[in-house]
Amino acid sequence: MSLSIVLDTGPLSLVASLPRTTLVQQLHRWAEQHATVGNRLLVPAIADFEVRRELVRLQRHQSVQALDAFETAEPYRYLPLTDSALRLAASLWAEARQRGMPTADPRELDCDVIIAAQALTLQVQPGTLVIATSNVGHPSQFVNAALWTEIRP
Repeated sequence: MSLSIVLDTGPLSLVASLPRTTLVQQLHRWAEQHATVGNRLLVPAIADFEVRRELVRLQRHQSVQALDAFETAEPYRYLPLTDSALRLAASLWAEARQRGMPTADPRELDCDVIIAAQALTLQVQPGTLVIATSNVGHPSQFVNAALWTEIRP
């Protein structure tokens, strides 16, 4: 059974990183291995926004091109932000606050909860969804999440 792996901003930023450090090369090998075994790598629109805005600010045009190339390398890799995901994110955000476990300052947009909601709106078989991240704490409140380096093909 193949996995649907939703990329958080940590691993996604490595996709676009130039020059190719050892960690960046490791991420690219990891992505290729997952693609080889049939796992889907998915990029939520809000994660793209977080990574892209900084690349644009720093005028890293080649990195923006690398991000674009990765997102278009496979059909349906890019996950548009939908009304249903935003509504679910609002509910998740409120529930986390009521439990006393917020994932961000109340004045922040809280992209972690939006990424989780985008993942949860995917129609995939139970047990086949995971958020690949470099910080498991926030998304794991809502959906299966793991350090990207620990998600084996």
